Amino acid sequence: VIKTLISAIFLLGLSSSSVAEFRAAGHATTSTTIEFPALNCRKHSAVLTEFGGVGDGKTSNTEAFKAAIANLSQLAADGGGAQLVVPPGKWLTGSFNLTSHFTLFIHKDAVILGTQDESEWPHLPVLPSYGRGRDAPNGRFSSLIFGTNLTDVVITGNNGTIDGQGAYWWKKFKEEKLDVTRPYLIEIMYSSQVQISNLTLVNSPSWNVHPIYSSDIIIQHLTILAPVDSPNTDGIDPDSCTNTKIEDSFVVSGDDCIAVKSGWDQYGIKFNMPTKNLVIRRFTCISPDSATIALGSEMSGGIENVRAEDITAINTQSGVRIKTAVGRGAYVKDIYVRRITLNTMKYVFWMTGSYGSHPDPGFDPKALPVIKGINYRDVVADNVTYSARLDGIENDPFTDICISNVNIKLTSKPKELQWNCTNIQGVTNQVTPEPCNLLPEKEIDCPFPEDRLPIDNVKLKTCSISGNF
Repeated sequence: VIKTLISAIFLLGLSSSSVAEFRAAGHATTSTTIEFPALNCRKHSAVLTEFGGVGDGKTSNTEAFKAAIANLSQLAADGGGAQLVVPPGKWLTGSFNLTSHFTLFIHKDAVILGTQDESEWPHLPVLPSYGRGRDAPNGRFSSLIFGTNLTDVVITGNNGTIDGQGAYWWKKFKEEKLDVTRPYLIEIMYSSQVQISNLTLVNSPSWNVHPIYSSDIIIQHLTILAPVDSPNTDGIDPDSCTNTKIEDSFVVSGDDCIAVKSGWDQYGIKFNMPTKNLVIRRFTCISPDSATIALGSEMSGGIENVRAEDITAINTQSGVRIKTAVGRGAYVKDIYVRRITLNTMKYVFWMTGSYGSHPDPGFDPKALPVIKGINYRDVVADNVTYSARLDGIENDPFTDICISNVNIKLTSKPKELQWNCTNIQGVTNQVTPEPCNLLPEKEIDCPFPEDRLPIDNVKLKTCSISGNF
């Protein structure tokens, strides 16, 4: 496992160096200028130390962050925007909120450290599309970097680090000592024009990146690392979001590397906000107990038009997994996946119609999910235990499944039943090992749309910061 991890990191570095490289210019005697790509450049700029920040890894900077952002928010109101630079150092902090027309830039030698003092994490109400917290029924802690009702917000750097110091929270979770749900590293709500890029995120208390009820989101060039036995350390979770792009990123996780969501049972059905028009490309995952990309299980607002391509997984439980259940309602439809490379997997294809995990007993047993239009093509997998486990729901089959051009090589001790299929309907073409009878052979190349989604037409600008870094 260690060898494959090192190899993956090395390969990721080779593949992304050309697109993630930053150029330091103007090496004057007093200042360095760092250029970086962003949605918008800012007229006003400040450094955290100007507001009393102390980068010793011990002093709380929560008030310094709040003061800096409050000051810059007023300046940004003139239409020119503002940016806060986190300079080299270790900056201990609790939760803080961002503002609109704003860039948080984390220097490559800077580490934002999440405090383990719970008093510096405000409580928030439960998410309306979930009805309760994921860890406990009551409320939740605010995320380390949080924002709501924002427009044009950028969280970036030249590979600066955000360290959630999650071990404290993982221990409390495992010992069932949490009254509210653990914080995430980054959460942006009810916002548009969001960029999260060129950062290293480590040891999140729970999920790492959680855009929710938002649109027009670019997530790229992230390295996300957590122990593979850490609880619920999902990498990137787009949740009830429209027009999102995730690319050129690498996740090692104790849970799903990407989890696409849209609400939980009756709460998600009522809130009725799908995740749609999602692009995932050039993405690498290591997660021995979870999925490379999970669709669900909380999908009660619907998931549609997801396009994933050039995906790599190593020592991961499954490739793209659909998770749903009676009571979820809504749909997962028009899913397109191509060019997947998998090595050391339990499952290549996995669909689950009995995932369970309900927020409370109030779900509607007649709320059956519609799973249709699921397309996989051009898959190469090695050292696989099961080729596929595809379980629909009785009287609610998963339909229009298409799988083509797949070559699966099995582990030395594979399961005898390679394709375990119930309550599904679809076709396959040029798939090895031979699929189940519910997926008969048909001369077909499974579709993948060639049009561009609107998020791919967004062009980043070249912006800069200057200082004695």
